[in-house]
Amino acid sequence: MAVIRRISLYIQSGFYLFAGINHFTNPAFYNGLIPNYLPFHGAINAVAGVVEIIFGVGFMFQETRKWASYGIILMLLAFVPSHVWFIQLGGCVENGLCAPPWLGWVRLVIVHPLLIWWAWAHRR
Repeated sequence: MAVIRRISLYIQSGFYLFAGINHFTNPAFYNGLIPNYLPFHGAINAVAGVVEIIFGVGFMFQETRKWASYGIILMLLAFVPSHVWFIQLGGCVENGLCAPPWLGWVRLVIVHPLLIWWAWAHRR
């Protein structure tokens, strides 16, 4: 079981490292997902990318894993308005992601809670 847990931990760490780096290599994708009522889309995107990278690295070390887990949970909760915004747009972001509206609901109601649970499961 320890091997599966370690693999899960490394996959999760890699997931957040990749996502964080992607904020900088593909910022247009994320900027369109930031609700219009929030200012400074570029800064929000950059901060989110840096935070995801920090927490992804934090997951790799026993000493920082608990705080990285809590940070990821808070970050995922902070991303909820973005998911709601995507649903309100009908699943299509101008010059960006376009998916069936039901996919936004799946991300918000199923995938997001699973990611929160996954982070919580690796807090020790």
